[in-house]
Amino acid sequence: MYKAYINNQEFGIESEGAKNSINGVSFDADIIEFKKDRFHIIRDNRSYTAEVLHVNTEEKLFTIKVNNAVFQVQVRDKYDELLREMGIDRTAGKKANDLKAPMPGLVLNILVSEGQPVAKGDPILVLEAMKMENIIKAASDGMIKKIAVAKGDKVEKNQVMITMG
Repeated sequence: MYKAYINNQEFGIESEGAKNSINGVSFDADIIEFKKDRFHIIRDNRSYTAEVLHVNTEEKLFTIKVNNAVFQVQVRDKYDELLREMGIDRTAGKKANDLKAPMPGLVLNILVSEGQPVAKGDPILVLEAMKMENIIKAASDGMIKKIAVAKGDKVEKNQVMITMG
């Protein structure tokens, strides 16, 4: 049993040999790969052309074009679902993308803008704490997704100041 999330809508998919079903409804389909990552599908006397545009194996995320309509498809197997139910999904081991305040302080200056790429060690913002200016630097390469503070804001320890991606 697999679960597929297509444009945020959930589908239960089962496939054993020639038996296929979506949400418990059986169907037959003929599928032929006629070029690499391009398929011709006949289902219920209707013809479809499907093309795999992008594959992210780590996230099990696919971008697929079917008859010129583009779909984002995320696939989860029974093990992915079990881990998710236990609260141990595949994102649990990934590094944190939040830049948090290392101590209470005052934001003196923000040195980046949303959408800006940064490299590990690049200065991100200036935080005043205990009458000292601290330059907070990027812990890894990435992109500035969201700036959650503004110049002049007071921050508490561990408050998220910037989200990176």
